[in-house]
Amino acid sequence: MQTPSVISALTIAGSDSGGGAGIQADLKTFAAHGVHGLSALAALTAQHTRGVTAVHVPPVDFLEAQVDACFDDFRIEAVKLGMLASAAVIEAVARSLERHRPRHVVVDPVMVATSGARLLEEDALHALRTRLLPLATVITPNLPEAELLLGRKIEDLQAMAQAADALRELGAAAVLLKGGHLPGGGDVVDILVDADGEQRTAHPRLQGEAHGTGCTLASAVAANLARGLALREACRHATDYVHEALRAGLRPGRGDVLVLDHFATLPGR
Repeated sequence: MQTPSVISALTIAGSDSGGGAGIQADLKTFAAHGVHGLSALAALTAQHTRGVTAVHVPPVDFLEAQVDACFDDFRIEAVKLGMLASAAVIEAVARSLERHRPRHVVVDPVMVATSGARLLEEDALHALRTRLLPLATVITPNLPEAELLLGRKIEDLQAMAQAADALRELGAAAVLLKGGHLPGGGDVVDILVDADGEQRTAHPRLQGEAHGTGCTLASAVAANLARGLALREACRHATDYVHEALRAGLRPGRGDVLVLDHFATLPGR
């Protein structure tokens, strides 16, 4: 059989029936970066711009079947992991990754929705640390997620840098720690720590609460890696992309949160 020439990226995550986050945001991000998007649904949410009203987790054998089907037919250059609600789901995903050995794995450790709804079961935290982080090319936590993973508060830039180092010691090859939740009105600073040290990027803080930024950032990193960019360049371009998508954000529902415009950076927009 002929090897496909089209580059694909796979998202293994939860859906968002409101279209602003989760797999829906991932696929829009892949498309905006010129990468063919594949998906394996690890959870389904009843969700809109005002909150999450229900979560359904499909059987893990069906999740693995979705992943196997994608790897059986497509040229997958990167995998993005999002909402994985339970230890059983995380174990199934880890088995799939170990079986197929993708070149790049971007882990967005989704734990809490923008609305505050808890999206990760308590027993899943240990599985996330021990099974997925060691398989990651890069993990992309925000500050509340990093605090849960490390069990300590992160209150300033110095603590952010130390936390990124500590997260990398858990096994991930690199950590992109997002600073949007840091108190203060200055620039939003994101810190990437890899084997070569530290890279910081800064963008002006935009007003308003947003929905789907974490999903979008991790997917943009995965798409850039799939296209052959080096990690530091992939992360820098991804943070630029999210900033522009947020700046052009819209409010399609009745809630106050902004939904990103994933195609704001395309020519003609």
